[in-house]
Amino acid sequence: MHRTTEQHDPIAQLYRGLDTQDTDSAVSVILKLRGETCDIDCLYCYEKRKESPGGARIDAGQVRRVAELFQGRPLAVELHGGEPLTAGRDHVADVLRELAAQPTVVRVSLQTNGVQLNEEWLDLFDALYPDLQIGISLDGDAAGNAWRVGYDGQPVYPRIAAALRLLAARGRKTGVITAVTPPVLGRAEAVLDHLAGFEAVNAVSFVPCFDASVQRSTTAQGRRLPASRLLQEAAVRGPDGPAWAISPAEYAEWILAAAVRWIDAGYFARLKLEPAVSTIRRLRGLDSGFCHFSSMKCDHVFTLYPDGRLGSCDELPWPEAQLGRLGQIPDEAGVVAAQRRLPLLNAGKALMDRCTTCSYRSACGGGCVATRWRQEQAGDQDAYCDYRIRVIDGIAALLAQPARPAGVWCRTVRWRPRTPNSMRNVAAFLARWDRTDAHRAPVRLQTSAHGNINTVGLPGVHEADDLDPAHPQWHEAIEPSVRPLVDAFTRSWGLVTYDSCQGHPYTGLDLPATERRVGILPRDRAEYAQAAAALCRTVTSAAPELPAPVQVTVGRAELTCEATGATTPVLDLVLHPALGYDWPAYFQALEAATHVVADALRGERPAAGDACCCPVPQTTTPTREVPA
Repeated sequence: MHRTTEQHDPIAQLYRGLDTQDTDSAVSVILKLRGETCDIDCLYCYEKRKESPGGARIDAGQVRRVAELFQGRPLAVELHGGEPLTAGRDHVADVLRELAAQPTVVRVSLQTNGVQLNEEWLDLFDALYPDLQIGISLDGDAAGNAWRVGYDGQPVYPRIAAALRLLAARGRKTGVITAVTPPVLGRAEAVLDHLAGFEAVNAVSFVPCFDASVQRSTTAQGRRLPASRLLQEAAVRGPDGPAWAISPAEYAEWILAAAVRWIDAGYFARLKLEPAVSTIRRLRGLDSGFCHFSSMKCDHVFTLYPDGRLGSCDELPWPEAQLGRLGQIPDEAGVVAAQRRLPLLNAGKALMDRCTTCSYRSACGGGCVATRWRQEQAGDQDAYCDYRIRVIDGIAALLAQPARPAGVWCRTVRWRPRTPNSMRNVAAFLARWDRTDAHRAPVRLQTSAHGNINTVGLPGVHEADDLDPAHPQWHEAIEPSVRPLVDAFTRSWGLVTYDSCQGHPYTGLDLPATERRVGILPRDRAEYAQAAAALCRTVTSAAPELPAPVQVTVGRAELTCEATGATTPVLDLVLHPALGYDWPAYFQALEAATHVVADALRGERPAAGDACCCPVPQTTTPTREVPA
């Protein structure tokens, strides 16, 4: 596959530009069938805030032209709004027929509020596009749907719930998009229980209302404002932004609470949960189709309005996101040229410069450019990064210790992947560690001021043997300055260590300095959870006594078994330079810091049931609520 120079840039690993020669990469096309026109009036609706002209309809000819524009490239099409069903059955039927006739269209989905959904609509979908994926917008239970109202200001929740029951009766499955707003904060478990109670729901995507920067209500035509806009005006007047807005930190805690419930209740077996699933995939080294976690971001997402305006992602501000008119862009090369000229896309991509040096980038994928842009306008892009880091740390804990989800709330033990990080045979090493009578072959030990290397004894080969305390050369193999930490873990805590380094300045060599560290390989997930909690307590108690140039962190990582390819959760204790201090200051204080940490380790023990030092958020008691 051809790759341009752009794909080799650090930014391109997170944000791929559209490449006309890479026709295997799909693009997402959002068809705003009725523009902003909708039969309900959700107070937080971002589409209506664009105040674009409504009333017109996207027709089959425009659909055909989109397919021609991206000729030969797979297209994933989403019928969107406003409310797409307001286009009427005959008109939607024409669009579906055209989509079915296009060989490059690989997926079609419909995002609807469900208010108009009935037997006739479902019959039409079954006849013209049986594989149509239906998504419903529903903000959890009745209380969570406070902002989803009709123009009369009355709740629409009962009608949407009825649509979900209809889908179940027809044997259809659907995904639900749920906006996380203040009425559901602290109730993630109950809201997820409620949504899972609908038989038709097989996927839930929780999306945040990061709308603190919204300062005015949506314009309405006519002299008399509908009841919904009066409610919106009242909600916008708050000193901290609209009443429906939440902070990134609140959203992070919500997602983690929902993920814990998703695992604990067994929903993971039948229900996809986002953004939890995409986070898990990235932590496992897999890609995601969710653009917030993928490199195929705004340059691979297009929005078409009925009046022919073609632009990038619909979550970006318009008209700034507009690329041109559908009838005036000659081909895909013209699309790419318009993308490269568009100031908004260039500014959005530039916001991801910070991602190239972030240790979380492989798991985060850079996030949503539109949200980053809004946070930047509000002067608080750091809050967006902090929320994504918090979610990654929590989900990593949940993966490592699913039976003990309290680790999700630990803010001390963080996701710190090590690459490479492998061992020839993890199971054999663990088995030998606990068998003092097992045969242990001699190793060739090389020692120097720059570290000890346990080699396999072959000329020029320095692949380290994995030693254990029962090996005759164990003490000699452990570097002297890191022994107090290794001894505390192996003797006092009874744990397995798989790696250690006393840290080296490498003075006079063209090598970066290394930190003092010890790697811990738990025997099972229960021991992992106990060790992680004990490490949190240890680091917290030691912190006030540490010399200023040294800080201690605990990282979650994974160790790969070279024999099987399987990965095992591990923990790493690292003493590293504190912010504002250089390597010479660090190494001068390192011995004193090591003794502080070793003493703190000897004062703790991993034990079943002992929690870490971090507080668990207060939530309401989850109740199993099945929709009537």
